[in-house]
Amino acid sequence: MTTDLDAYWMPFTANRQFKKAPRLLSKASGMHFWTPEGREVLDGIAGLWCVNAGHARPKIVEAIRAQALELDFAPPFNMAHPKAFELAERLVQLTPAGLNKVFYTNSGSESVETALKMAIAYHRARGEGSRTRLIGRERGYHGVNFGGISVGGMVANRKMFGSMLTGVDHIRHTHDPARNAFSIGQPQHGAELADDLERLVALHDASTIAAVIVEPVAGSTGVLLPPQGYLERLRAICDKHGILLIFDEVITGFGRTGAPFAAQRFGVTPDLMTVAKGLTNGCVPMGAVFAKQHIHDVFMNGPEHLIEFFHGYTYSGHPLACAAALGTLDTYAEEGLLTRASEMEAYFADALHSLKGLPHVIDIRNIGLVGGIELAPIDGSPGKRAFDIFLECWERGVLIRTTGDTVALSPPLIISKTHVDQIVGTLADALKRAG
Repeated sequence: MTTDLDAYWMPFTANRQFKKAPRLLSKASGMHFWTPEGREVLDGIAGLWCVNAGHARPKIVEAIRAQALELDFAPPFNMAHPKAFELAERLVQLTPAGLNKVFYTNSGSESVETALKMAIAYHRARGEGSRTRLIGRERGYHGVNFGGISVGGMVANRKMFGSMLTGVDHIRHTHDPARNAFSIGQPQHGAELADDLERLVALHDASTIAAVIVEPVAGSTGVLLPPQGYLERLRAICDKHGILLIFDEVITGFGRTGAPFAAQRFGVTPDLMTVAKGLTNGCVPMGAVFAKQHIHDVFMNGPEHLIEFFHGYTYSGHPLACAAALGTLDTYAEEGLLTRASEMEAYFADALHSLKGLPHVIDIRNIGLVGGIELAPIDGSPGKRAFDIFLECWERGVLIRTTGDTVALSPPLIISKTHVDQIVGTLADALKRAG
């Protein structure tokens, strides 16, 4: 194994700190990683919110191997291969009713770009071309392409890159620790925050707004849950003004909240829904956009030999990705993983909330098998306290994730109670020793 780390410019990483003390992973199976030295590390974050079925699952591995031998690539423009259609049919059996069209991408970022373009093009195709404005939410994360960071609301992801897309605005975020600190599940207060969309409708006029995009549960900003009634109100306001509602379920999709999709957990169906990550269990890059029938049908006009939607990627519906996704869906189905988070939720919640009262803990948030522990920042060094705890847990054999001063947990859905105890116990010890 090479010991030269200089050439690789790592993404979303403190490169200089990392290369002074590298954290390398060389093997994975089930709930665990191993380092090149053979040290076992419990995966508390499902890789990066994506390895929902655990690592190195046999059906997925074999599906990829067999597909590489049979068909390594097929052009996706004006051509296709059978597994792309098979996978789409399997997926729409899991989605909320009405989301029955699938457009393939290669990542969550690309899924967001696709959904935004789809929304604007939809309105133009139906004769409302003035609807070009996009509405995101403060503290939202929608990937790292220009469309995604434009509708996103995480300052660090935006400030270095100049002007964003024009015609974008943001509703306020839902984080309200004054009223909702230490809520178990959905917080009680804040449904009225959805009414901020009415403010933007009044400011811009509904006739200019194409879509609103939100994460049902905001993950990368620190696990922010929708208050009770919030998503229902957002849906009603969009319907009132003819605005499309997009759910970004790149993190929440495929069982994370205890249902196949958060839309089903919360009982609110969007018009477009973006997914990635858990679609292939993280094994092969893949994303998708689910669209309602009427959105798809608006494009199906004009001469049949002409392209209806000028968008797509070289690797859309890649054969290896489709095979991996089919193996992933088989694994989810055979082990009941798309609803297992609902079975583990109470135990996971009790374990997380046992951290209340420990040094520096100012809030705890949870739903399904996702949790956030918000810490008081060190004066003048935001993010350092959480990062120090991340390093401490790593040294003690547990991988967690931090975003700002929030510790985020999203373990594989195969997690046992013993694993929960190890993650939370290790985190508790680190909090007690933290400066």
